[in-house]
Amino acid sequence: MSKAREYAHGALCGADGTVHFRLWAPGVESVLLHLGDQAVAMSRLEDGWFEAHEICPPGTTYCFEPAGLGRRVADPASRLQAVDVDGPSVVVDPGRWKWEHDDWQGRSWCDAVLYEAHPGLLGGFAGLRQRLPALAELGVTALELMPVADFPGPRNWGYDGVLPYAPDRAYGTPEDLKELIDAAHGLGMMVLLDVVYNHFGPVGNYLPAYAPQFFRNDVATPWGAAIDFRRPEVRSFFTDNALYWLKEFRFDGLRLDAVHAIVEKEDWLQEFAQQLRERIPAERVFHLVLENDDNTASLLRHGFDAQWNDDAHHVVHCLLTGERHGYYCAYAQNATEKLARALAQGFIYQGEASPAHGGKPRGEPSYMLHPTAFVFFLQNHDQVGNRAQGERLASLCKDTPDALCAAIALQLLSPFIPLIFMGEEAGVQTPFLYFTSFEDPEFAAKVKEGRRAEFADFHRETGLEVPDPNAEETWARSLLPPYDSASAARWLALYKELLALRRRHVVPGLREAVCESVDVLGEGCLVARWELGNGCRLSLYTNLSAEDRPALAVFGAQETVFHESRKWIEEALRDGVMPAWSTVASLAPLDAGEAEP
Repeated sequence: MSKAREYAHGALCGADGTVHFRLWAPGVESVLLHLGDQAVAMSRLEDGWFEAHEICPPGTTYCFEPAGLGRRVADPASRLQAVDVDGPSVVVDPGRWKWEHDDWQGRSWCDAVLYEAHPGLLGGFAGLRQRLPALAELGVTALELMPVADFPGPRNWGYDGVLPYAPDRAYGTPEDLKELIDAAHGLGMMVLLDVVYNHFGPVGNYLPAYAPQFFRNDVATPWGAAIDFRRPEVRSFFTDNALYWLKEFRFDGLRLDAVHAIVEKEDWLQEFAQQLRERIPAERVFHLVLENDDNTASLLRHGFDAQWNDDAHHVVHCLLTGERHGYYCAYAQNATEKLARALAQGFIYQGEASPAHGGKPRGEPSYMLHPTAFVFFLQNHDQVGNRAQGERLASLCKDTPDALCAAIALQLLSPFIPLIFMGEEAGVQTPFLYFTSFEDPEFAAKVKEGRRAEFADFHRETGLEVPDPNAEETWARSLLPPYDSASAARWLALYKELLALRRRHVVPGLREAVCESVDVLGEGCLVARWELGNGCRLSLYTNLSAEDRPALAVFGAQETVFHESRKWIEEALRDGVMPAWSTVASLAPLDAGEAEP
């Protein structure tokens, strides 16, 4: 493949002003390329490919008309849409952008403090750029964007995207996105992107009409027919997409959404990671993160840096809120022991039967993985937004704020990679709701009824109405308030302090961190110890219960406390008491031996 044809799919600009258009449409006999008022018959190649070479400047609009379809369609690898997913695509020349921080090569994964953000709720790419200095000052080192791939309408979580290469115009232009990333790099901050390779959204995806081979007719997913990753053309579509984001936009990493819904995930994902590692220059540091409900630990030894650890979230949530419904049922019994296993080994379910999965075995052994292979969060878009009313922990724990403070200290001072969900750092109680903006009233009504059916029990028990996803009011309710209250200032100060302590005491020895032990001291109460690579032992004493717990024989004389979630805890701990809703972090030299009796 020539240099001008760096990617198999899409419209690529050549140095001589020629644009090479290419489409995989194995389900039709011919395809017309429309360039403004001009229609060009594309040449048919082998294996269902069509191509055309035309001289046209960047900014030219174009679309395809597959024979027999009865309509024109956007390029599935469109780099930009003129208006929305149903309209024409736009020729984009990425070579025109000049990077200010051209020497940026990335940061170590051990440095990562992730901040998950929905671009639309924060003012688009330009609005996010304005927030970067405050995030950097807080201690965030990696901005993680929820999906930006073009979706129908102006409002969406991003997981209904149908054009995976095109940043949605509701957030800004490709240049706006590059400016955001460039500004982040100037502040020493990485930027990661959430990508969806397991399905396409329900509106605006016309691939089944002219490329039915893109999908399997023998495997269904919650979103329809499964994508057929057995085909090389399908694999290249998504591998090229990842390379496009990493190379043209200089993202520092990708988070792959719900890979458990990919049928050939182990086979394709290992190939995918290997190809990216081979095709990105060795001096570039980038990171690959998974969401995988199957807890497939082996993938974290084959090219992937980390996985979102739902297990750790779920068990901490049970201890904080007492909730036992839905998937929390698998974590409610022996919750303290389950938390101990998460702190020691990452996954809680490593092949055991899970009540939340119909009693079927779930997961693989993860005890051999490094702590940084797990992303530890107390909240994220799913865990907040997939609640009927979108409540955040600041609302659920409003009567026990010390409980939340203790959990935050456990999260941010542990050797796992922490993720903060936007607004969490200021303790906002504004909900994060599920929202869409489908134009078809009939389809929007189906989405609304589906959402209400999903939470039928909640509605019957509480009498509360489940918000209409398509209502603009639902979107408006999810907008973050200004951080100008005394309460917000206190939460921000807590996060800033904890992240500074993490940077000073945890990160220097994180690369060689190994869990030494986790001892359960009582219900909701435990002490976890890690050997760090800088010759220190990190200990975290946590009591996520409403009762003081005996803590005899756990605190060594040579331990130096560097954080107490409530300032009088150290003395209580030395007296053999671990107060309710509290966390203490300490360091001791590794040669100090075991804790004194």
